[in-house]
Amino acid sequence: MSEVFEGYERQYCELSANLSRKCTATGALNGEQKKQKVSEIKSGIDEAEALIRKMDLEARSLQPNVKAVLLAKLREYKSDLNNLKTEVKRIVSGNLNAGARDELLESGMADTLTASADQRTRLMTTTERLGKSGDRIKESRRTMLETEELGVSILQDLHSQRQSLLHANNTLHGVDDNVGRSKKILTNMSRRMSRNKWMIGSIIAVLVIAIALILYFKLK
Repeated sequence: MSEVFEGYERQYCELSANLSRKCTATGALNGEQKKQKVSEIKSGIDEAEALIRKMDLEARSLQPNVKAVLLAKLREYKSDLNNLKTEVKRIVSGNLNAGARDELLESGMADTLTASADQRTRLMTTTERLGKSGDRIKESRRTMLETEELGVSILQDLHSQRQSLLHANNTLHGVDDNVGRSKKILTNMSRRMSRNKWMIGSIIAVLVIAIALILYFKLK
């Protein structure tokens, strides 16, 4: 819920209640006193209209789900303001005689004021419900932000683990390369040892044959 909207809303509700009381009191006045009160009421109505315009602009700048709820409240406030305007028109009407005016105050005006009071009661009840809904929305938004922060933290951990795995993979590739080189060295050494064995065997064979020939000629 927008704090700016709630501020305008509180101002309007206080102003509307004040204007309703003034309308009730003005209906019983005459002459200059009545004109002065009517002037004050009209000025208050202008101020109320300005507040409604501000609330409308603020509501339309919010998210769609919040905007829809606030615009529904605005329609109630506009209806309440129209009732006040109707009361003022009836008060300033110069074509009514005293009896008709008294009858109007006792019947039509009373009904209108009663309707306005009932409407304001409904508006205040709706405001309380919307306030609770706003608190739930704030709580949901706070939970969403906490979940988002947790998700970011998990992603950072996963990224760090991925970097570690990539480093370990590169290390394993280095070990594989070293193992490959060592294997080639051992293979070359094995081949050299095999050639050396054959060479030593050949030398021994030649020596044995030479010794055998020497002994043969000496014994002959």
